[in-house]
Amino acid sequence: MSGPPDFKFMEYSRDIDKLRHTCAHVMAQAVQELWPETKVTIGPAIDNGFYYDFDKKEPFSDEDLKKIEKAMHRIVNKNLPLTQSFMPREEAKKFFAAANETYKVELIDGIKDAEVSIFKTGDAFVDLCKGPHVASTGLIKGFKLLSVAGAYWRGDEKRPMLQRIYGTAFFTEKELDEYLKMLEEAGRRDHRKIATQLDLFHIYHDTAGAGLIFYHPNGAMLRKIIEDYTKEQHLKRGYQLVMTPNILKGKLWDISGHAENYRENMYYFKVDGEDYAVKPMNCPGHMLIYKSQTRSYRDLPVRYFELGTVYRQEKAGVLHGLLRVRGFTQDDAHIFLRPEQIKNEVIDVIDFIFETMKDFGFNDLHIELSTRPEKFMGTIANWDKATAALKDALDTKELKYDINEGDGAFYGPKIDIKLKDAIGRQWQCGTIQCDFFLPERFELNYIDENGNQAQPVMVHRAIMGSLERFIGTLIEHYAGNFPLWLSPNQVAIIPIKEEHNAYATQVKTTLQQAGMRIVVDDRNESLSKRIREASVKKIPYQIIIGDKEAQASQVSVRLQNGGDLGTMSVEALMGRLKQQIIDKK
Repeated sequence: MSGPPDFKFMEYSRDIDKLRHTCAHVMAQAVQELWPETKVTIGPAIDNGFYYDFDKKEPFSDEDLKKIEKAMHRIVNKNLPLTQSFMPREEAKKFFAAANETYKVELIDGIKDAEVSIFKTGDAFVDLCKGPHVASTGLIKGFKLLSVAGAYWRGDEKRPMLQRIYGTAFFTEKELDEYLKMLEEAGRRDHRKIATQLDLFHIYHDTAGAGLIFYHPNGAMLRKIIEDYTKEQHLKRGYQLVMTPNILKGKLWDISGHAENYRENMYYFKVDGEDYAVKPMNCPGHMLIYKSQTRSYRDLPVRYFELGTVYRQEKAGVLHGLLRVRGFTQDDAHIFLRPEQIKNEVIDVIDFIFETMKDFGFNDLHIELSTRPEKFMGTIANWDKATAALKDALDTKELKYDINEGDGAFYGPKIDIKLKDAIGRQWQCGTIQCDFFLPERFELNYIDENGNQAQPVMVHRAIMGSLERFIGTLIEHYAGNFPLWLSPNQVAIIPIKEEHNAYATQVKTTLQQAGMRIVVDDRNESLSKRIREASVKKIPYQIIIGDKEAQASQVSVRLQNGGDLGTMSVEALMGRLKQQIIDKK
């Protein structure tokens, strides 16, 4: 078996991470050359670039960024080597304390090894760093500093506020130019701007709270279309719909391990003197439903699906439109199965993700297998079995994937599937997690072939992930120009004069009865203005009705992109619309 032939799998190289990490060091060196009193903290490579956090009294200005870039070019042009050495912990603490690098001293205090890794850039800049880096600064051919933001030291709001400079770097100037053009296009596609233009959603920060989404009618319709689609697809694949409460007793989260491993992301409160929590996950509720009756091996796999709304404490600084929120809905499912069923079930979920992403217009995928983290629960033997089962499914499908060491959930390894959008950006969507641990904690069982109690395995999985993030991704992927089947409003009917309103209403009724989503713009405005506004609102079809159309019981049809289909019968238009919806175009 293999993945669908029309899917592309994104190649991913860690070499670019080395280059960007090196560029972060070059930036830190440049900053300290320009402002020697500035303290440096950490500077990792991140997706699409790098950052470094600085403790500097005066804020960095746009002019400062230009000065830093010039200094960086000087360092790059010197082609300075990066060399690694090791220093005893106490000696390293004295070294950085003497340089007044208090943040580095604190970092060393958290290192348990007898020696710490030091990287030197040429002879001038020394940094506490475990690497890796490229061999020399001259390998950086294209870089750009992008922005400055505030960031608390170690993400703690009680610690000092630092200045974070973001940048990006590439092996060639051409790659840099392409990326900067992509950023410009990304700004044009920003889902928050398009949401205002199309009246999809709003976040009432001051009156309701940050990270909480209010869907306006158009946004609620878009979400309904997606929800209806995913419910239908799950039912076709043998899933059973369930619904669970949004608040649950605190002791349930003690059993699940979330209180120990995830409490800082949860909302706790008291009811009748007892701890309760707003659910950040749906899995405990699904396990209680499974446990509500005796199960036989013949019943497995049991597949429960819920569009479950959850709430998580996210720091204000990371909230971002629909892409990072505090309240969101997951297309969440939990599959209870026998160990020998894992591989085939995981393969079915992978196929489900492929088919769904293709319907929504995503054909480029990147797959990661994330393994046991440093902080985990359960036995290593079960972790090894779970990891092997996921790997076996991927290998059977002959799929390319990267190993993401140590990034699994605390209860099990996972497969993450990322999308590539229309301008080449990656987005997290589907996830598949194999869990031997929680069924044990919740004492789940089934009666096996020999009449004995056995413990099921649980697969946690989501196809789209968070509906909020997925909708944000769709908005940016299509720049708001949704395919017909997804468009909240599919057809705008524009009668030229008031006397054409009656026929416009008749056409609207006919199309609505056929399941189309219609708006009529009969305002006392010019025809050109109404056509222009329908295009701005990205409504795929515009029907113009005048004397000729009303007398012939026809319609004049325009496309949102400016194409003119001419005059046709309502039945002919209806046939075209229905076929386009079937084809998901």
